[in-house]
Amino acid sequence: MRLLDRLEEWLIAALMGAATLVVFVAVVHRYASGLPVPGLQDWLLALNTSWAQELTIYLFVWMAKFGAAYGVRTGIHVGVDVLVNRMNPSRQRGLILFGLLAGATFTGIIAVLGADFVYELSDTSSTSEVLELPIWIVYLAIPLGSALMCFRFLQVAWRFARGGELPRHDHAHVEGLAEQAAEGRQ
Repeated sequence: MRLLDRLEEWLIAALMGAATLVVFVAVVHRYASGLPVPGLQDWLLALNTSWAQELTIYLFVWMAKFGAAYGVRTGIHVGVDVLVNRMNPSRQRGLILFGLLAGATFTGIIAVLGADFVYELSDTSSTSEVLELPIWIVYLAIPLGSALMCFRFLQVAWRFARGGELPRHDHAHVEGLAEQAAEGRQ
């Protein structure tokens, strides 16, 4: 399970880093193309970066799908728990389990329907507009991300049913910062 957790984190970081790099290159290109430097301006204008916006959108879609699964696992996924927090503890448990299983059911259905959609797209010659990627690759984020999110909902539900613990995210905690502070005191 640790391997899946690290792979998930690595993938999100890689997608975020790639999107940041693509946007940075496109912005520098756009700015530098306006500089009145003979030769440089002509060379930069000859470079085509029209693909940058489309690629960035696809990277963010993939990042959002896998980021939502990460959010479920770590307890930072958006949830509305005002009503649940006002209930007595005996009713809270059942409602929380229902909510987790409903989330798993919904994301499982989306994963299955998304996989069917991607399968149908794989038989076509449809490509993305600028990058000309097979469109099924772009849409593959839906079944993969939804399946991972379904798994994470089931994982959290199982742990909650067995031990009553939900993942909680401490917004004040910065990972690695406490360790650095402890090392500095030694």
